[in-house]
Amino acid sequence: MRILLAEDDPHLLTSIARGLREASHEVDPAVTGREALALAEARAHDVIILDVLLPGMTGLAVCEAIRQRGNRVPILMLTALDAVEHRIAGLDAGADDYLTKPFDFGELLARLRAITRRQGDRAPSRLVVGDLVVDQERHTVRRGDRDIPLTAREFALLAYLAAHAGRVVSRAELLEHVWDDHPDRYSNIIDVYASRLRRKLDEGETVALFTTVRGVGFLLEAPA
Repeated sequence: MRILLAEDDPHLLTSIARGLREASHEVDPAVTGREALALAEARAHDVIILDVLLPGMTGLAVCEAIRQRGNRVPILMLTALDAVEHRIAGLDAGADDYLTKPFDFGELLARLRAITRRQGDRAPSRLVVGDLVVDQERHTVRRGDRDIPLTAREFALLAYLAAHAGRVVSRAELLEHVWDDHPDRYSNIIDVYASRLRRKLDEGETVALFTTVRGVGFLLEAPA
């Protein structure tokens, strides 16, 4: 899923974004309410996570503005305010669910799955490229009759490539959507992970699925 995450605490923003990307989601971060609203208007998202106390424009105001524009995207509110009246205010503003800080990250993922299920328009949990199956709910990878164990980062890289199978994905795109810590653009970290992933996917196979397009990026596709 592509997720808009609006949180003004930089440490919490980084932590949540990292966890979401490791769970194979794409994250558009925002630190102010107006930035969040601009992002919501600029591109489509599968779900939006809004902190209530955003600077400049509160999360409640952002939620109301999104709903006033006819956008029915699922919205999850985050807040340190645990009073019932605050939760009611968030739901009345148009939010689909409410999570009080501090929270367990596993619960956040479960709530995101729940509100997107209710929306009835979930991203596919299984990505299939040829004989390769990437199960995003179970975090498992299988090619043919063999299971392929991956690290969290390798899985996030593969899931992104599988979701965009058939087109070349640039290093810059991977830095933006898979690497939340944004390594230097001239670092070879992506190439290192890509090399590991290619070996795990294609070593011993008669048909290669993973290709490096020199100077451009990476391609995952099943040959015609």
